[in-house]
Amino acid sequence: MADIDTLRRILGTHRVIAVVGLSADWNRPSFFAAKYMQEHGYRIIPVNPRYEHILGERCYPSLTDIPDPVDVVDVFRRTEDVPPIAQQAVSIGAKVLWQQIGVRNEEADGHVRAHGLDSVMDRCVKIEHARLFGGLNWVGVNTRVISARRPRQLAY
Repeated sequence: MADIDTLRRILGTHRVIAVVGLSADWNRPSFFAAKYMQEHGYRIIPVNPRYEHILGERCYPSLTDIPDPVDVVDVFRRTEDVPPIAQQAVSIGAKVLWQQIGVRNEEADGHVRAHGLDSVMDRCVKIEHARLFGGLNWVGVNTRVISARRPRQLAY
């Protein structure tokens, strides 16, 4: 697994993220994470054959269809779907394969590492960025209230 220094290096130096499985639905975790990263200066390249555009960016059906260089391949797909994505990540010259929370494919991890890529499994790019670069206050995660008391119940 990637340690804190590796995660900080990845997120601090790689600015173009292809998000495989990115949904255009605002309430999906992939959309939320991609929007957060986009708002923090990262270029997001959506990869999903169901859409033409997401978050103001052209959407591509696969990694191999992207004409621009990609640094990080962020995977929001089922664990069993990751090996061909890992092969595509290697073929396009990506630097990192990032498997989101709940996604942990050891075969894909081994494949990309054998080809010199960094690999992150079972972690959220948004959560790690917020944790390592001070974004935990975004969307009210940090309420600045530390208390063991339960909030008062309002009478209706």
